[in-house]
Amino acid sequence: MKTAVVICPGRGTYTKTELGYLKRHFRDRALLADFDERRRQAGQDSLTDLDGAAAYSVARHTRGDNASALIYASTLADFRALEGVRVVAVTGNSMGWYSALACGGALTAEAGFEVVNTMGTLMQKSLIGGQVIYPFVDDDWVANPARKSDLMAMVAQIAARPGHDLALSIDLGGMLVLGGNEAGIAAFEAAVPPVQGRFPMRLANHAAFHTPLQAPVAAEGRAALPKTLFRQPHHPMIDGRGHVWWPGGCDPSVLWDYTLGHQVVEPYDFTAAIRTAAREFAPDLFIVTGPGTTLGGAVAQSLILSGWHGMGSKADFQTQQKTAPMLVSMGMEDQRATVTKGDKT
Repeated sequence: MKTAVVICPGRGTYTKTELGYLKRHFRDRALLADFDERRRQAGQDSLTDLDGAAAYSVARHTRGDNASALIYASTLADFRALEGVRVVAVTGNSMGWYSALACGGALTAEAGFEVVNTMGTLMQKSLIGGQVIYPFVDDDWVANPARKSDLMAMVAQIAARPGHDLALSIDLGGMLVLGGNEAGIAAFEAAVPPVQGRFPMRLANHAAFHTPLQAPVAAEGRAALPKTLFRQPHHPMIDGRGHVWWPGGCDPSVLWDYTLGHQVVEPYDFTAAIRTAAREFAPDLFIVTGPGTTLGGAVAQSLILSGWHGMGSKADFQTQQKTAPMLVSMGMEDQRATVTKGDKT
């Protein structure tokens, strides 16, 4: 049986093509009904209604209070559908950390939903700042530490200007996700050349996640979500620093403190999480749950930056995938079939 590290995606992964994902893959109807009822009691659209909408709406489906819950439920369904692999660790990107907590067993499915829905709602209510994404590697995904250093120096220079907030939000493989206020983000966009036909790219309905601007949201989250929700995990969990939380060896109150403190207001180092996953657990497979397929590139870039299996470029990764696939994206039906035996009721 192959070993696997499971990777949970964050915001921006439930897109137009994912509409109906829960209908197709979420087989625990009682649990979905529970999620729906919790949202109805909070005056929110049910997940069933959102997922079953006649058409995808950016304004509706990308809102933090809707997107977070949709992504969490999709991830949970995919994790439960896994068969024929042995999960050795779980991790996630940004909001995916909350999903990883539930997949790892540190939160029950219901508690995980409470955390995700609460934080997504608080983020949407405040909507402090925004995010922009920009690559520091080229189309070949070759490491370019000098370019990354130059970009981070530019970020620091902009942040030093009066009225300008800008900071690293997520270290995402070969890309930098920056968070800041309008002045900070606009200054960065004006300072960098357009590349690859789409960067710098603003992320719709995203706040300045993982930056000090989110301190009020972190405080509200800590007030709303009790420490008693957290417990010892069943699987090792790799957080946004690359730190491993081991079953039987972590203090749930410290896990609560990290999740609703550091994780909200400090940079999320997804690259470090994948590096730890590779070097600490050496899995046969890296499985990215749905929804969506966009996180696969960042996982591959992170593995390249880590020198995993001697890979140094996109071509190296593609060769590895052809000869001995190591990355499975459950958002792709053909790849999904290699780690599931159908979605059981």
